[in-house]
Amino acid sequence: MNETQAISALGALAHTQRLRVFRALVVAGPEGLTPSVLADQLDVARNTLSFHLKELAHAGLVSIEQQGRNLIYRADFAHMNGLLGYLTEHCCQGGVCEANEPSRACTTC
Repeated sequence: MNETQAISALGALAHTQRLRVFRALVVAGPEGLTPSVLADQLDVARNTLSFHLKELAHAGLVSIEQQGRNLIYRADFAHMNGLLGYLTEHCCQGGVCEANEPSRACTTC
């Protein structure tokens, strides 16, 4: 990941609603969610959700797959992990950090 990609991803996540959407997709894992399920889970209008999903997809954080008549949105875990790697690449000046390990609950990361 480069600086431009990181800025795009962080900018997309810098909005409360988009952060909530992205976190819901991370929780959903590789199965992803349809917009209607996301809208119901997050209690957000579908047209508003559509705008936020497009912003997340444009930033590379979300992938979209057509399954029959439905769109399935998924968190792009490779891009998410790339962002985390970019942010922590030179953590502690290359020395050993006291950072906590990633959550064990996330099996798709």
